[in-house]
Amino acid sequence: MKKTPLKIILGTIITSLLIIFTSCQQVPNPSSVIISSAYNSGWIEELFQTEIVNIGLKQLGYKVNKPKQSDYPVIYISIANGDLEYSTVYYQPGHEKFFTNAGGEKKLEGVGFLTPPGKQGYQIDKRTADKYNITNLKQLKDPEIAKLFDSDKNGKANLVGCNPGWACELNIDHQLEKYELEDTVEHNSGQYTVLLADAITRYKKGESILYYAYNPHWISAVLKPGEDVVWLTVPFTSLPNNMASLSEKDTSVDGKNLGFPRSKQSIVANKKFIESNPVAKKWFELVEIPIADMNRESLRIKEGEDKEEDILRHAQEWVKNNQEKYDTWLKIARQASN
Repeated sequence: MKKTPLKIILGTIITSLLIIFTSCQQVPNPSSVIISSAYNSGWIEELFQTEIVNIGLKQLGYKVNKPKQSDYPVIYISIANGDLEYSTVYYQPGHEKFFTNAGGEKKLEGVGFLTPPGKQGYQIDKRTADKYNITNLKQLKDPEIAKLFDSDKNGKANLVGCNPGWACELNIDHQLEKYELEDTVEHNSGQYTVLLADAITRYKKGESILYYAYNPHWISAVLKPGEDVVWLTVPFTSLPNNMASLSEKDTSVDGKNLGFPRSKQSIVANKKFIESNPVAKKWFELVEIPIADMNRESLRIKEGEDKEEDILRHAQEWVKNNQEKYDTWLKIARQASN
C-alpha cells in the first residue's frame, strides 16, 4: 500500500486547524468598533433618520462618530473605500448609478427598508379637481383646462417641478413631451421648496395649483392628499434612461397609474463592515420610520427647527414615542451575535 508523505499529512492537519480556528472566531465586540456615517448636505431630513439609527447603534455598544455632510456620489465612494460605514441615502430607483460607480455589490450592500415605499407624481388642488372633474394629467392638453393653472398669465399651466439636475426634472420633461403637453404646460424648474411655498400661498388665496410631489416630504403634511389635493393619473407609463423598461404595474399605486415608480429608501453600507458586524447589519434591517413621521419631521425642519441639535432632539423624541418597538429591535439585533 502506498504511504502518504508526512508533509501532506501535516499540511492537511494545519489546514483543518485553520478552518476550525477561523470558524470559531467571534465577531468583533461592538465597543471596539467605531462607526462613521454621512447624509446629503442638501436634504437635512436624512440627518433625522441617521440619528435614529445612531441612537440604536450606541445602545448596542458601538462607538459612533458625529454624522458628516456630503454629496451623494461622494458618500457612496466613501462607504466603498471604508471611510464611512453606512448612510441612509440608498434610494431606489434613483441611486443605482451612484451605487454602481462606487464599486457595486463587491464593495457595498443595500440593507433593510428605512421608510416604506413612498408615492411620487402630480397633484392638483381638490377644489379644481372636483369642479372640473380633472383626474388625468392628459386633460391639461385642453387649453381651457391648462389655463386654470396659469399663474404667470402666459396661457400655459404652471407645473411646479424639481431642482435642476434632479432625476425628477428629467422625468417631468420627458413626460410632458410624450404626453404631448408642451404646448399647454410649462415646467417651472427651480428651488423646489421656494416654488412649493409660492404654490401654497396661491392655494390659500383660492387659486388652482399643479405640482410634482413625492413622499416623504413636508408638503403632504401641509396639503393633505384626499383633503386639500388629489393625485392625477397619467395616460400611460413613460420614463427615460434606466427606467424606460418600467411598466404600468411598476408605476401604479392602489390601481392608479401615477407615472412614477414607488421609491424605496434603504441603508447602504460597506460590504466588509456588514459581513463582520452581524449585530449592526440586523439593526439596519430592522429600523423603519413611517412616511407620516417623516412628513411631520420635514415640516418641523421647514418651520425653523433645522439646527443639528434640533434634529437630534427630534430623533430622541421619536425613539421615546416608539420605545416598545425600538427596544424589540434592539433585542433582536443583539441576538445576531450568537
